[in-house]
Amino acid sequence: MDLNTLRKSFEKVGYICDESTLLTVFLALDLQKPILIEGAPGVGKTEMGKVLAEILQTDLIRLQCYEGLDETKALYEWNYQRQLLRIQMNRSLEEEQIHEEDLFSREYLLERPLLRAIQAEKQAVLLIDEVDKCDPEFEAFLFEVLSDFQVSIPELGTISAKHIPVVVLTSNNERELSDGLKRRCLYLYLDFPEAEKEVRIIKAKVPGVADRLSWETARVVSQLRRHEDLRKKPSIAETLDWVRALVALNRSRLDGKLVADTLNLLLKTHADQQYFNKEIGPDGVEKILKSTDDGGDMRRCQ
Repeated sequence: MDLNTLRKSFEKVGYICDESTLLTVFLALDLQKPILIEGAPGVGKTEMGKVLAEILQTDLIRLQCYEGLDETKALYEWNYQRQLLRIQMNRSLEEEQIHEEDLFSREYLLERPLLRAIQAEKQAVLLIDEVDKCDPEFEAFLFEVLSDFQVSIPELGTISAKHIPVVVLTSNNERELSDGLKRRCLYLYLDFPEAEKEVRIIKAKVPGVADRLSWETARVVSQLRRHEDLRKKPSIAETLDWVRALVALNRSRLDGKLVADTLNLLLKTHADQQYFNKEIGPDGVEKILKSTDDGGDMRRCQ
């Protein structure tokens, strides 16, 4: 897939990104390198894995990381219940004793996401989500997978990938990742979009939304994200939910009261809602909207 085809594919599925992001993804696909995407929650990191699976028309295999994640949950596990049943069946039938290698064959192997991605019959997209939440020891375990696209199982030996998967790792930057992990990946940082870009996202994801409404919602959300005291800044997904709700209410433009009445769609903590009411409020929203006129800003987004 060349760069222009990839660009058109992203546009077709409605994933709006800049040229730098597009180029990084293209190089990752061409060089068969994992992509490490860092950024705040809700900027489209996980969505990148989903979009690539859709564009490539292949399976998305997701490994959700968390503290305490180990090989048995990420790579493989033996089906002990089935092994025990086999032993009991042999005893009841008075058959010969089972050899250990018979019990630890592929027949009794339960594939977890990493092994499933490597053993897929066609190239899959492997999404390793929120890798910063796992322990450093598990992060080091990933090195073999990401370097050589192979895994080692003591009872079976080394298993190499049938098809090198497209690997997307995401991080909310809750802890510093190791140099070893970063060295194996192409790095991409995604930030919250500027208002103009978010308007394009809104129009791509919410067909039929009024131009003025898309611009006003993007401006209000952009201004909210600039408040450092907010505990959880509105994500792109929350912006889209808000716009869909406003469209469902048959609204074509915003006002301060409407924003205050639908604030729970944007700010998901009580503390943030209290902060809005104290520091911004409907009057503050009206000031933002006054700067959103029918002039240059809106024309740039049409």
